[in-house]
Amino acid sequence: MTTLDLPGLLTDPATLENLSHDEAEWAPAGTPAAAFRPQSTEDVQAAVKACADQGIPIVPRGAGTGLSGGANATDGCLVLDLSRMNRIVEIDPDNLLAVVQPGVVNDDLQKAVAAQGLWYPPDPASSPWSTIGGNVATNAGGLCCLKYGVTRDYVLGLEVVMGGPVAYGTAVKLGRRTNKGVAGYDLTSLLVGSEGTLGVVTEITLRLRPAPRPSATVVGAFASLVDAGRAVALCTRRGLQPAALELIDRACLQAVEDWKHLGIEPDTEAMLLARAETSEDADGLTAAFTDAGAVWTERSTDSAEAEALFAARRLTYPALERLGPLLTEDVCVPRSAVPVMLARIEEIGARHGVQIATIAHAGDGNLHPLLITPPGDDNARIAAQAAFEDIITEALALGGTVTGEHGVGLLKRDGMIRELGPDVCSIQQSIKNTLDPLNLFNPGKA
Repeated sequence: MTTLDLPGLLTDPATLENLSHDEAEWAPAGTPAAAFRPQSTEDVQAAVKACADQGIPIVPRGAGTGLSGGANATDGCLVLDLSRMNRIVEIDPDNLLAVVQPGVVNDDLQKAVAAQGLWYPPDPASSPWSTIGGNVATNAGGLCCLKYGVTRDYVLGLEVVMGGPVAYGTAVKLGRRTNKGVAGYDLTSLLVGSEGTLGVVTEITLRLRPAPRPSATVVGAFASLVDAGRAVALCTRRGLQPAALELIDRACLQAVEDWKHLGIEPDTEAMLLARAETSEDADGLTAAFTDAGAVWTERSTDSAEAEALFAARRLTYPALERLGPLLTEDVCVPRSAVPVMLARIEEIGARHGVQIATIAHAGDGNLHPLLITPPGDDNARIAAQAAFEDIITEALALGGTVTGEHGVGLLKRDGMIRELGPDVCSIQQSIKNTLDPLNLFNPGKA
């Protein structure tokens, strides 16, 4: 039993079980001592100070939509559920910025700023559920990041409850509200993507953009994943700049259609979905798809039709999750290596006897092979884990990275060490030791 004196402390076992893990069902999770739902920065400060005094680790979480185990509890920890800190503090159209608490849902922010003719571009597939705080923790990307950048590109400043060089429980302001600023080390960027290991984010100042341009949708269907990958490489080589360029294979489309009946019947092995904001890019994408061997291509300005296709892309993960335990990869390779990496993923699946369905932010080389196993099949699970590691090995061999947007969490710790090497890992550990000498914040995560 915890001795923490915090109002509304949660200790019910069923509640703690629900709050002890994210969506990475293959990542281990411990048993927390308690959970706490702060509603203000002051509540977070009180929790951090109390935990520091008693040596109780803190695991922050948002909506729990992560796919790497980054929000999974450790034994005896306090889970800090930030979902009730969900206020949009300010939208400033004159300076193109917004200030939000970490529990604000991505889509809710999108709608609020759209009402003022503005746009917040980072749009992970989980945007209807994921929170801005969680997006900051993992430096989330999304469908539009190909042209418009990832979360880090839009974070101007943070309020963070920290420890180490300051007393545990101190709220510090990092960054700025101005468009430019280079005073001191860029601690804001350091915290973005740190997965809650350096402090607890309690407020975020975000850069906004004017509302996006109207776009056309270009769709290409391909006889193989590798052909689709060649089309992606060709688009890059020709200097095209779509706002989004997504890949979905037949298995993903079929799973979504079987579940939601959107009227999208897959008739080829892979499909590329692109958003083009200029007629030149739309023409160029159509030509590139055709030249790369597309079975057919279509170009449309019908927003309803386009939304149905992109909805299928966003629904892929939950649709496949219905089929059995799912192990989700998140490797990223140089864009020219996309066709090679797709071929190697197919070979790895065949060699291990593992069903792999693939979606991708193909335009920036961020691939999400989804490894599906039958429920209760331990041998299939072992084979999937071996395939998971082989995919990481091949991505690194092609000059890629073990995670493009999901984060390291628990699933990618070994892969991160392989990628970065001992010297860089030592530097990173020294930063953690300096900013969190008690190892209080999200211990055990990379």
